[in-house]
Amino acid sequence: MKTYIIGNWKMNFTVGESSLFLNKLLQKVHAYRDIEVVVSPSLMAIQSLSLQTDRRKIKLCAQNCYHRDFGAYTGEVSVTQLRALVDYVIVGHSERRYIFNESDKDIRSKVSAIIRNGLTPILCVGETESERTFGETADVLRDQVLGGLSEVSAEDISKVIIAYEPVWAISGHDKAARVASPLDVQDAFKLIRSVLKETYGKTTAEETALLFGGSVKSTNAESYLLLDDCNGLLIGGASLIAPEFTDIIEIAKRVKDANA
Repeated sequence: MKTYIIGNWKMNFTVGESSLFLNKLLQKVHAYRDIEVVVSPSLMAIQSLSLQTDRRKIKLCAQNCYHRDFGAYTGEVSVTQLRALVDYVIVGHSERRYIFNESDKDIRSKVSAIIRNGLTPILCVGETESERTFGETADVLRDQVLGGLSEVSAEDISKVIIAYEPVWAISGHDKAARVASPLDVQDAFKLIRSVLKETYGKTTAEETALLFGGSVKSTNAESYLLLDDCNGLLIGGASLIAPEFTDIIEIAKRVKDANA
């Protein structure tokens, strides 16, 4: 299985800045068969970057979408409109869940639309600080995984990537955000795989790519990538710093080669 290194730029960079930053990355990133490097720029920049990028090195991802393919939905963008530009779409990010109040129903409709249009959904799941404190992590992860995948068939589940992003470990939600330990992450991965196993079977559970996202930096990336169940990283702030992001890619390659 490939290792995925995905940079979520969120609402950062103008179109011009995005182009300059991508160019900087393209000069530094190598094309690796077993490492999939992906960046997720703002919607405004996607079209121009799709013409600029070398997809052997860096693929593109949208940060959000609407579940209808077309229609009178002012301000929304459909997967049908995105599919010639990107390969991946992030769904259910905690900022979409907790700032924009997206429900599991919204998220599963988007997952279904992404698969229907031939792209790969990156389904984000994760508990808040309060939910973790009250011992609700397992229930939250189960509800979010099953809620997001409830319209995904056994034939299509292989097209989904799941990213564990504990809200309490994401910079920007809480100034006192804690760093998730590798043990925290491994426990969450085991929970997610157990839910997948119950629903889709052991083989599918083992073959589904699981990523970690939560204030990942070059200084801690290796500790997560060394986990048995970790298939990559979804990176926020560090993906906005070219040397940091490229260092994480090289760390991923080193870990991959060591485990080959």
